[in-house]
Amino acid sequence: MPLIDFAMLSSLAAASARITQPCSCCAVPLDAWQRLPTSLELERFEEVGTLVADAYDEPSFAEYHPQGTRDDSPDAPIAPRYYPANRSQVARCMNCGRHYLRYNEAGGYFTELRIRALQPELLVDAA
Repeated sequence: MPLIDFAMLSSLAAASARITQPCSCCAVPLDAWQRLPTSLELERFEEVGTLVADAYDEPSFAEYHPQGTRDDSPDAPIAPRYYPANRSQVARCMNCGRHYLRYNEAGGYFTELRIRALQPELLVDAA
């Protein structure tokens, strides 16, 4: 799967923002990271790339919240080098073309697919 750099991620986010047609992928607001809603069908998405820089290196769990947000905040920045974006794949809805970030949250006794809409105004190229 190709690595998506910040310029490409920005381009995909801008393209998603221009899509105005209704679609089942955006029937539930996905502005913040959340569990994959049961209304979304995984087979309607295709992975287009990854934000995981090195598949053999454990990505950091450091988060980026300079304004005091949390990962479940709708206005939390999307910083590709920080958790959870640094563990994400970019997926495109095959119906409308919107792009989303997805990653698998793995806890001690569970795994859970999480998703968030790719929003250009929230992207931050933080070092």
